[in-house]
Parts: sequence; C-alpha cells; structure tokens
Amino acid sequence: MIIAANKVVKMHYSVTDNDNNSIDNSFDGEPLIFIVGTGYLIPGLEDALQGKQAGDTLSVTVEPENGYGERHDELMQAVPKSMFENMEIEVGMQFRATTDDGDQSVMIIDIQEDEVIVDGNNPLAGITLKFDVEILEVRDATADELAHGHVHGEGGCGHEH
Repeated sequence: MIIAANKVVKMHYSVTDNDNNSIDNSFDGEPLIFIVGTGYLIPGLEDALQGKQAGDTLSVTVEPENGYGERHDELMQAVPKSMFENMEIEVGMQFRATTDDGDQSVMIIDIQEDEVIVDGNNPLAGITLKFDVEILEVRDATADELAHGHVHGEGGCGHEH
C-alpha cells in the first residue's frame, strides 16, 4: 500500500541537525504511528513520504521553511522575574503564555538577576533537519481514526467519543 492522505503510517526515524547532532531517534524504541494529512508531521517530511510503501527507507533533508519555520527574534523577550514568584525555575523549562496572538509555548533561555528571558520560537526553528526513515507499515485509517484525527491502539483511543 502506498503512502497518501488518510493512510496510517508506522515508521522508525532518526533526525539530526546540520552538525550531525542527534535530535531524536525511534529506532531503539517505539515506532512513530500517525495519519497522513492530519498535520502531525512537518510538511517537508510528510511530502517526502508520499508514494513510499512498507519496507522503503529514505533520507530527507528538510529546510526550516518546510520544517519548524525560521527563527523570529521578536518572539524572544525579557519578563520580570517577579512573574515567576514562588516558582522554582530553570533554563529549559517551558510554559504556556498568554500573548496578543493567543496562547503560546515559551521556553526559559536565560535567568538574570531581575529578568527571565523567554523564547517563543520552536526550539527547532531555523534548523535544517536531516531524517533517516524506515517505513514499517502502511494501512487505511479507520472511520473512527479519521473522525478523531489520530491513530487508535488495540483497545480504542482511550478517550470519550
């Protein structure tokens, strides 16, 4: 079966940056399972999978514009440390912040004496990503999976309908 919209794909992958630093790898763990066309994968990787089938392996380079986007300096800002009063904070922690554009994930990238520097960019924004993929299985998504927008396991999806 060929990978196309509304197919369920089970695959292993590894991803590295331009300097060959490992970002993520499923080969030693559970494979990734998703429905094609639901926006689960970044566009550059999903596009490269189109037309492939179980047993195929491929290497894909995804530029930022087809991955997590370019970095935007305006998404970094200093906020008063007092906003984190009574909280143990450290670099790398992520929070949901309310902004003029709605809720957004931000990460603490620096803690100074009176300010905390947060970054609203995706940590992988601006990075060219290199994927190595092994496609394990391709099948039709069930009507329930399509209605819910995600793959169901052996016992269903685990949430109320």
